[in-house]
Amino acid sequence: MGKESIRAVNGISLRIRQGEVCCLLGKSGSGKSTLLNLIAGLEKPTSGQIIFNKKHIERMNEDQLASFRQKYVGFVFQSYNLLPTLTALENVTLPLIFKGVPVKERNERAMEMLKAVGLEERAHHKPSEMSGGQQQRVSIARAFINQPQVVFADEPTGNLDTKTTYEMMDLITGLAKEYHQTLVIVTHDLELSEYADRIVMLMDGKIEKIEERIPSEGGMVKNEEKTTV
Repeated sequence: MGKESIRAVNGISLRIRQGEVCCLLGKSGSGKSTLLNLIAGLEKPTSGQIIFNKKHIERMNEDQLASFRQKYVGFVFQSYNLLPTLTALENVTLPLIFKGVPVKERNERAMEMLKAVGLEERAHHKPSEMSGGQQQRVSIARAFINQPQVVFADEPTGNLDTKTTYEMMDLITGLAKEYHQTLVIVTHDLELSEYADRIVMLMDGKIEKIEERIPSEGGMVKNEEKTTV
């Protein structure tokens, strides 16, 4: 910004395990969304390495990044990012269109996903005809339609009421566990972080600490892990 240089992400070293629910937790300006965008290939780092399946994301050009996201990644956004002129069914089929899946197959798969998120009866409604919670369900169905290895959720419940928030978190984490997918959630909400297997707490672009959550008969218990950055 002018002559000022801001390190949004500063010297972070982090390994995200396959199949885990990892939460990037921090206040506004902590660098959590920037970190997610870097991992997902939406932004390029000025230095450092981002490795996914032994592939260096930071070395990819725009076409390679687009192919990488199409093949391996799903996104759930706070603002839903649905196309307003398309129905719920059509919005969910978009990732399949880009992959060249035939019309009949993609419509069948999209309807199955809408059924999985409880929106089968709203398949032919446009976003303006649905509530915020219903729109987010469509967004979730779209994110999971390709069964990507990783799903990124950036403040996925920021525009929702409390009841709908917990419904969406149950849905997202449930689908990820069912399909054995890695789920990376960005949030400032400490309560939402309780859904994670591991909580990475960020402050001023750095990892403050990592909290490992160990399954037990009574739920999840905390096990804080010291981290060097």
